[in-house]
Amino acid sequence: MLPELDLGGLSLWEHSFIVLLAFGGIAKSAGWIIESASGLARRLEISELIIGLTIVAAGTSAPEFGVTIFAAFEGHGSISVGNIVGSNIFNLGFVLGAAALFRAIPISPPLFWRDGFVLLASSLVLVGLVGIDLKLDHRDGMLLLAILLLYLGWLFMNRKVAPGSQEKMAALDAIHEATPGLARAALQLGGGLILLGASSHLLVGSVVAGASRLGVSEWVIGVTVVAAGTSIPEFATALTGLAKGRYGISAGSVIGSDIFNLLGVLGLASMLHPVEVDVLARASLVSLCAMVLLVLVFIRSGWRVSRLEGLVLFLVALTRWVLDFAMHSGRI
Repeated sequence: MLPELDLGGLSLWEHSFIVLLAFGGIAKSAGWIIESASGLARRLEISELIIGLTIVAAGTSAPEFGVTIFAAFEGHGSISVGNIVGSNIFNLGFVLGAAALFRAIPISPPLFWRDGFVLLASSLVLVGLVGIDLKLDHRDGMLLLAILLLYLGWLFMNRKVAPGSQEKMAALDAIHEATPGLARAALQLGGGLILLGASSHLLVGSVVAGASRLGVSEWVIGVTVVAAGTSIPEFATALTGLAKGRYGISAGSVIGSDIFNLLGVLGLASMLHPVEVDVLARASLVSLCAMVLLVLVFIRSGWRVSRLEGLVLFLVALTRWVLDFAMHSGRI
């Protein structure tokens, strides 16, 4: 791994600039990874089902993966896990909520009964694993990955594409209509992975130093600021769907990405390197479960997320953000 950055001597303005620069690099790298990987898969005649189950899901979770892996190996477990928990809450509150504010989002029953409950069960499993000893070790990672493989295997056996993957592919195809050649796609994929790693490394180093300067815990920074930045692909996919009138993109992409974040990203990260988290993790994990449950209740109430329900989700997520910063920086 790269050596840990020492950015403690910079001002808060300089840290803010570095964080924005890193977020820009992460967003760009995610676009390259998704476009090139999808292009390679199509050139190699890999089925759309496999692309949806693996490449699209992993591509939109690339920012969370990069930051989580680097933070884990650099000993910042609170940022590693907080990034995933915060990203999932951000997706459900800000992304899905904001999308529903434009227009009520219809939800299919399978998305609720199958994928929604997998997300809720995965969140509860994470609460149990982290709540016991405030750490995730190799065995925990293996368990999370095993659940993900069972879920994907079940989808494959039933020939159902991962939630939101078809809509994601349509939205991404609207942005990148041309399929790159093999050589270009391979170079673009390599460049995207390098840029993702460098940007993630820069982001972790800066937010650690900035959190220390502000007197805020790494967990709070990870679950709020870092989480928002790594949710850029999901937010961009939702905006693309809104612009083209395909409102169903939002719910499927949010739930699918959240499942992959919890089981795939955290599972692989904790398998590669055990992570320890702040005691604040317990409260945030409970908040995540409550948010998932609230979304499921809203979906089941009329097989859609209405504008009013979208407003509630948005305000709940915003309130949690404000309270996290205020309570844990000594302002309350």
